[in-house]
Amino acid sequence: MLIRAGYDIVFETEKPTPMLATLSVHPSRNKDLCTPQRIMTEPDIPLYDYVDSFGNICTRLTLPKGLTKLSCGFVIEDPFVLDAIEPDARQDLVEHLPDEVLLYLLGSRYCETDRLADAAWSLFGNGPAGWPLVQAIVSYVHEHIRFDYMQARPTKTAWEAFQERQGVCRDFAHLAIALCRCMNIPARYCTGYLGDMDLPAVVGDMDFSAWFEAYLGGKWYTFDARHNRPRAGRILMARGRDATDAALTTSFGPAILKQFSIYTDEDRLGLQPA
Repeated sequence: MLIRAGYDIVFETEKPTPMLATLSVHPSRNKDLCTPQRIMTEPDIPLYDYVDSFGNICTRLTLPKGLTKLSCGFVIEDPFVLDAIEPDARQDLVEHLPDEVLLYLLGSRYCETDRLADAAWSLFGNGPAGWPLVQAIVSYVHEHIRFDYMQARPTKTAWEAFQERQGVCRDFAHLAIALCRCMNIPARYCTGYLGDMDLPAVVGDMDFSAWFEAYLGGKWYTFDARHNRPRAGRILMARGRDATDAALTTSFGPAILKQFSIYTDEDRLGLQPA
């Protein structure tokens, strides 16, 4: 399937403000791009990209005083297959995990394993390991948190989502990640595009989405605690320990978000980026 995706984001600043943006498609999907992908700005300002330690494309720029619009539109080819299901995927012993994976067992800014460890072992300590354990965590989080856009806030952590029982997709992902790590399953945060083309009806306003990956049997598998069902059409943008590493934008000074428009749909007309 050809998928048309992109965004228009507007910030307002009172003075020149440096910004770091993770708004490009992940390098692992570059080969699937059918049209150029380039971040455009109004007014036209200098920017440049680098690849961070997690393999994400990061863009550095300085917003001038006033309004600045960031926009991008592209078409990408996607196999449009549902997330893989491997019920027999085993759980690796911690002592056998690759060195580079151990990072995803540790607590992080939004995933406080120390505060959630007792709850995790109480809830899941007597169940099966491996894939069934991750799925049990996903189902629990899906039922435990009520999705509500109005309850979003950039400071909310997994522990707070666990206590408050409401939030948005990043809160679902953070809580599931933290619980997996507490149970010795490496888990990492993902963000990207996820349209409604695989669903029978539109679900809310279009937005970027957050999900997570768990490491089982030597492989990373995709899980989504918000939807608790395999989905198709994910376009990965960034991965990391949590939303700190995969934040869409990080401003080094006050920057007020004035507009935020995302689109992801089937390119029925053929190679028509907005």
